[in-house]
Amino acid sequence: MRIWLIALGAGVLAVPSAAQETPTLEFVFEEIVKLGPATSPGDTARGGRLMIPITGGTFAGPEIRGEVMPGGWDWQLRRADGCTDVEADYFLQTDDGVVINVVNKGVICTGEGGALLPVRTHPVFEAPRGKYEWLSQNAFVGTLELAPPDNGPAVRIRFYRVR
Repeated sequence: MRIWLIALGAGVLAVPSAAQETPTLEFVFEEIVKLGPATSPGDTARGGRLMIPITGGTFAGPEIRGEVMPGGWDWQLRRADGCTDVEADYFLQTDDGVVINVVNKGVICTGEGGALLPVRTHPVFEAPRGKYEWLSQNAFVGTLELAPPDNGPAVRIRFYRVR
């Protein structure tokens, strides 16, 4: 097997050639994240800022399930090009009591005719060592859309592990 060397700062990382294969996606879990009313501090030098509280929700997947803890925020920045940067920072609590931090970033844009383009995100999970530490050790992508109306003001996010 051929080994590729990648320089990282002062060290060198050996990467097996199999790591160069085309990535695939594996579904991990889906969240329904409930949202409170937005607060707007107004326009800033970087754009129009919105702060949206995360008030709760649920998540479930094949190997993990639980609740979205209230108290997080979705920080949004309306850019001059009409797109909106989103950065949510919140916590999940699994059904067995483990608390996991999620920082999920993405960009919301519209296409021709004002139609919303598909929204993709790049989450980073900070899980304690143990059963769920695999969340901290992998790369993920997400999809973001409005949740069905019966959930109240909420979004649905699906997370996929990049393999």
